[in-house]
Amino acid sequence: MKKLILIFYYMIIKNMPNSRYGKFFNFIRVWYVSNIIKIISDPQKCYFENSIFISDAKNISIGSECQINENVFIQGAKIGNCVMIAPNTAILTSTHNFSRTDIPMVHQGSTKEIIPTIEDDVWIGRNVIIMPGVTIGKGSIIAAGAIVTKDVEEYSVVGGVPAKLIRKRK
Repeated sequence: MKKLILIFYYMIIKNMPNSRYGKFFNFIRVWYVSNIIKIISDPQKCYFENSIFISDAKNISIGSECQINENVFIQGAKIGNCVMIAPNTAILTSTHNFSRTDIPMVHQGSTKEIIPTIEDDVWIGRNVIIMPGVTIGKGSIIAAGAIVTKDVEEYSVVGGVPAKLIRKRK
């Protein structure tokens, strides 16, 4: 049954128009992911735009009042309340193994899954990549284009490749 629910999401729900063409489309998507897939805990004031990849949805939880824009790729994540995620962001739980040089990387498989955590009141800019196991602290801002490879302290502004502290918000 879970596979049918995901097939329907990927064939129909994910491909509905962006909510800028009508709030109804957002309402349907939020209703589906909160009541059918059950990854949003409180759908009030949530935005869940079109073309969001949610893997198999087993390692995803999303808090209340979150805004997730189009073309976001979520392998898995624990996302807190009041989080904003800009378009084209990728949140990863695993990567490719590459430790051996005698075997092509394509044959080495993937690393163990480690779920990233995004705490409350975080703003993630456009085209950000969040690597496996990273924790982004409460009230932080991740600048557009950053690659987050290490934990981010609360109320920090980080940016760059790899992401580095730009300043503290407090």
